[in-house]
Amino acid sequence: MTGPEHYREAERLAARAHHFTYGDGADPVTGAALAAEAQVHATLALTAATAMQSAVDGSEPGMAPQEYLAWYEAAGVQVAKGGNA
Repeated sequence: MTGPEHYREAERLAARAHHFTYGDGADPVTGAALAAEAQVHATLALTAATAMQSAVDGSEPGMAPQEYLAWYEAAGVQVAKGGNA
């Protein structure tokens, strides 16, 4: 699952959690479980977005190329030859 997919899943699960906790679902235990799952997806989305930052022009410290490529692979991004997506 990519970072954007984690973000969309977090939004979807948060809406379901609200429905079960405060809406017609009337099951706060299920709502709490869905909210916890939404938080995990939101955290993974944030991790992917943060990790994929790179130095733009060499003036900022970036991560090592091997680590950069590993994060792109973990996030499900196809990396073009030459190292940058």
